[in-house]
Amino acid sequence: MTTFEKTPGWLDWYADPGRPEFQVPDGAVDAHCHVFGPGARFPYAPERKYTPCDASKDQLHALRDRLGFARNVIVQATCHGADNSAMLDALESSGGLARGVATVRPGIADAELRKLHEAGVRGVRFNFVKRLVDAAPRQDLLDVARRIAPYGWHVVVYFEAADLTGLRDFLLAIPVPLVVDHMGRPDVTKDPYGPEFEEFLGFLRARPDIWCKVTCPERLTVSGPPALDGERHAYRDVIPFARRVVEEFPDRVLWGTDWPHPNLTGHMPDDGLLVDFIPHIAPTPALQRGLLVDNPMRLYWPDAD
Repeated sequence: MTTFEKTPGWLDWYADPGRPEFQVPDGAVDAHCHVFGPGARFPYAPERKYTPCDASKDQLHALRDRLGFARNVIVQATCHGADNSAMLDALESSGGLARGVATVRPGIADAELRKLHEAGVRGVRFNFVKRLVDAAPRQDLLDVARRIAPYGWHVVVYFEAADLTGLRDFLLAIPVPLVVDHMGRPDVTKDPYGPEFEEFLGFLRARPDIWCKVTCPERLTVSGPPALDGERHAYRDVIPFARRVVEEFPDRVLWGTDWPHPNLTGHMPDDGLLVDFIPHIAPTPALQRGLLVDNPMRLYWPDAD
C-alpha cells in the first residue's frame, strides 16, 4: 500500500452536506474531527493500518462554517502515527479557533511537549481498537500520562465495549482526566438499560473527571441512516444510549462530527443530518448548550472570555 492508495472499499467523505435544520447555539464546538494529509504534503505513517482519502484543513474549516460551529477539536488519527504535523498545521491556521489532541511517544522531549501545548494541543489519545492500531505497553502509556499532567492535559481513550472489563482498572489508574470516544462503542442491539451498558455507565461514575463523547451514531447503528424519502430522523437505535449519557452526565459530555469519517463501508453520513441528531439526544436548550458550548469550552478553552 502506498501513500496515495486509499484503503479499498472505504468511502470518501460526503462532499455536499446539507444545512442542518437544528441551529446549534452560538459558540458551539465540534469536539471530535480530523484532518488527513494531504498526503503529498503530510505523508501517512508507514505503520498505518488504513489509508484515508485526503481531508484538508481548508475543507474542515469550510464544513465548520456550513454547519454553524465556531470552533473545532482536531484529534490525531492513527494513519498519521505520532507525526502530528497535519494536525498542528490546521491548529496554526485556525486563528485560535481549534484545539488539538495529539499522539506522542514515551520518550518525547519536554521541549516538544511545550511546543505542542503552545500550538493548542490539550490532550493525547490512547487507542485500544485492535483493528486500527497495535497496542502500546501499558507502562509506556502511564509514563506519557504522567508527562502531560503538568500541562493540564487529558487522555482520550478509544476502545470497544467488549474490552472495557479488561481495561477498566488500567484506565482508572491514569492520573489525568479521561475522555471516552464514541460512548465506548456499545452494541446498540442490546438493552440500553442492560448490564453491558450499565457497566459502561458505572465506569463513567467511577471518577468525576471522566468525560464522554456521544458521537458517531453512523458507526454504531444497525437500523441505519435516514430513509431515501427524505426522513431526517435517523440512527434511532443509538438515541437511547446517547440520551442516557447526556441526561446522567450533562456537564461531562461532548459532541463532534468525526469528519471525515474514516473506515466506513456501509454509508457515508451527511454531516448536516448528524447535526440534526443532536436534539434527539440532548432535548432541551440547557442540555444542548452544555453539550456543545459550555463543556468543550471548559475542557479546551478554560481561560477564554
